Amino acid sequence: MQTLFVTGMTCGGCTKAVTKAIQMQDARATVQVDLATQKVEIDSKLSREALITIVTNAGFPVVN
Repeated sequence: MQTLFVTGMTCGGCTKAVTKAIQMQDARATVQVDLATQKVEIDSKLSREALITIVTNAGFPVVN
């Protein structure tokens, strides 16, 4: 399980966009988004670097 802190997420649409972007690269990934804390927990075979790139390319900056 990896945790990313992602800024700019404000609604269910943002949650869907982040989840879809990750699952397009790893269909078996489990993604849990908490809008209040801007925390995204991901269970995936993808590396942390790959996940950061995917989320950033979806339009949501990742804070380390």
